[in-house]
Amino acid sequence: MSGEKLIPKHGGYRKLKSFQIARLVYDLTVRFCDKYISKFSRTHDQMVQAARSGVQNIAEGSQCSATSKKFEIKLTQVARASLEELKLDYEDFLRQRGMEMWERDNPYRQELVDARCKTSDEVARWVVDNSGRYGRGGQSGRAPTPSMLSTKIYPEMAANVVLVLIAVACSLLNRQVTRLAKDFEEKGGFGERMYRVRSVRRKTSHGGAK
Repeated sequence: MSGEKLIPKHGGYRKLKSFQIARLVYDLTVRFCDKYISKFSRTHDQMVQAARSGVQNIAEGSQCSATSKKFEIKLTQVARASLEELKLDYEDFLRQRGMEMWERDNPYRQELVDARCKTSDEVARWVVDNSGRYGRGGQSGRAPTPSMLSTKIYPEMAANVVLVLIAVACSLLNRQVTRLAKDFEEKGGFGERMYRVRSVRRKTSHGGAK
């Protein structure tokens, strides 16, 4: 008898790396917006909601995976789109203030990834620890002034840090969608699984009746 189950194990989204990074992006976005974006600004709510949408749709997609692979793929793509929207908001923040946007070869990008920060507090600590050598202050050999830290270096680093994490999350979601699509092509969805399970049971039942 086939070991295939009609309702396979599903959920488990908390173990997904994409969920973990997206949730970190959400936590950081809440902190970033509360600190650098006016609470009366529409942008504040839009950024927080886009970040939240990324997390929620990954979780919802994982939960509904047992009965609808199509819906899981759709929700994972919605999560990806929400993070792309959030990415544009961070890019606009930097561009509108004449701040630097880290290029792909910027060493801080890899240093951040290698740090493997798991919480927003760990990310904030990483920013503070690296702020002394960041930008003009680090290049000149002089420690940046408190004013430069609060008005330029911290917000610039913080925005870039979230952009790096968004890029990581989006890359993971792209792979996730590709894998889900492949699984769907090879195994079908809930309807196909129901047919296979019922067919096996009918054959088993008929065999036992002989």
